[in-house]
Amino acid sequence: MTQEEERTPLTEHLTELRDRLVRAFIAVGVGFVIAYCFKERLFEFLTAPLVTALGAGNKMIFTGLPEAFFTYLKVSLLTGLVLATPVLFYEFWMFVSPGLYRSEKKFMIPVVMLSVVFFMLGSSFGYFVVFPYGFQFFLGFSTDTIQAMPSMKEYLGFSSKMLLAFGFVFELPLVITFMARMGLVSVAFLKKNRKYAVLIFFTGSALITPPDVVTQIMMAIPLMILYEISIVGARVFQKKRADTEEDPEDDAVEEDSE
Repeated sequence: MTQEEERTPLTEHLTELRDRLVRAFIAVGVGFVIAYCFKERLFEFLTAPLVTALGAGNKMIFTGLPEAFFTYLKVSLLTGLVLATPVLFYEFWMFVSPGLYRSEKKFMIPVVMLSVVFFMLGSSFGYFVVFPYGFQFFLGFSTDTIQAMPSMKEYLGFSSKMLLAFGFVFELPLVITFMARMGLVSVAFLKKNRKYAVLIFFTGSALITPPDVVTQIMMAIPLMILYEISIVGARVFQKKRADTEEDPEDDAVEEDSE
């Protein structure tokens, strides 16, 4: 085999990666343009939990002249990213699909759909469950002489990080099930290391969420439940010994070619 032939697979792999990244960026761009047309309504929806917690008569502020403009741009970009999640997950899973057997590739479309569903469930959990309790906790430090005046920029940075974090952590069952299918982990391994997983969940929750125990627990507990779901998924879809053998269809193709 020549040096050029050895480099060809890597070149093709990088070309495929480039093409998929381009399609992903285009999808985000289209979502951004659509979202920008509704930027004010989108920001009102995003800030609804905080506005409710603040109570009547309180408003958000912006401390710099261009802050509101750039905040609307970021909201549109965040929404465009959410709208593009079906394309993003599709491109990601199709990029890793060459490592699967032909019989396994038929699961790619359901995996893409489940990826979107789990991401939306995670973001919705953060928005509808975690945000109200978290904001009530933070605003509880207000006194007669101290008043909370959250700015648009600060709130967007906080809320977007939290929503994306909850969205991605809810992908845990799919990731672990996929790893089990690839033979990278086993059910026995997952059960044996359950206590270390719990430690990682609480440590990661402490790093991602604000420094309050309530919010950390509200992220760690769903992760523990998702981990147990992952074990069930790994038990159902883990790679069997027969799967490690060559695909019979491939054997038939090779015999015909001979």
